[in-house]
Amino acid sequence: MKVKLKNVFVIYFLVSVIGLMYALLQLGQPCDCSQHLRSASDLMHSKDKKISQLLSEVKRLQARGKGPEPEEQALPIIYAITPTYTRLVQKAELVRISQTFLHVKNFHWIVVEDSPVKTQLVSELLAQSGLRFTHLHTETPKEHKHKENDPSWLKPRGVEQRNLALQWLRENRELSEEGVVYFADDDNTYSIRLFDEIRSTKRVSVWPVGLVGGLRFERPLVENGRVVGFYTAWKPNRPFPVDMAGFAVALQLLLANREARFDLLAERGYLESSLLQSLVSIEELEPRADNCTKVLVWHTRTEKPKMKQEELLQKQGLGSDPSIEV
Repeated sequence: MKVKLKNVFVIYFLVSVIGLMYALLQLGQPCDCSQHLRSASDLMHSKDKKISQLLSEVKRLQARGKGPEPEEQALPIIYAITPTYTRLVQKAELVRISQTFLHVKNFHWIVVEDSPVKTQLVSELLAQSGLRFTHLHTETPKEHKHKENDPSWLKPRGVEQRNLALQWLRENRELSEEGVVYFADDDNTYSIRLFDEIRSTKRVSVWPVGLVGGLRFERPLVENGRVVGFYTAWKPNRPFPVDMAGFAVALQLLLANREARFDLLAERGYLESSLLQSLVSIEELEPRADNCTKVLVWHTRTEKPKMKQEELLQKQGLGSDPSIEV
């Protein structure tokens, strides 16, 4: 019995020593933890992004809670309606004009996406913009949508989106409220002076637009403080030969004329007229910008980016990281 117990003890001792030596050797070996590190890094990045979004939302709510200064409250609100759609330059366009709008007092931005849903890109951009905003969406019917290589003038863009914004105003604002509605497309460039000019609009105000209609500018012609015609080269006999960026409408006028809207089937160049004809006559137009002699808005349009190199790299599986938002 003593021999057997001694043998068991020796075996137990040897196994323990071998186990201890193995454990000590493993302490110096490299550990393949890259997958765990990547997962942790992704988690931290996701949390940082969420925290950033929450902080932006808190700042926006704080700004909303403060409300406008007393002198701002006396100013009629400017409602800028911006239709937008997904494309490579969309974020750049929206960031550019939003940072102009930040300088406008008592301002409310109504952004309407041509989309079946609100996209994450636009939702986050608006939340971080620091502006008072309303975010809407509606999709243009397929038969009225532009195809990939269609010229921009072939079909009017943003018709249903502008009409949805008008509907929102009629459902959420009262006839007693003062305000001005401006159709601010995302591909224009705006001087902040323009918004000071249009804030006092009583019915429909008008002004020049630069770089439009194949001309350096188009503008209403004014005599003795009244609009008597229009300087334009393309279809000058239109009822209202003005660009979308060249007029603003009093909120009360739109609320009082609930059927006034843009016609999706309007002939090319007649979209603006389809709304204005139901609201005002040419004699009632209110000239702004020093009797329509100053250009304060430009129809600039961002050039469509060329993506040949990107497409070549994508075919090789080497395209840019799709998780980085542009």
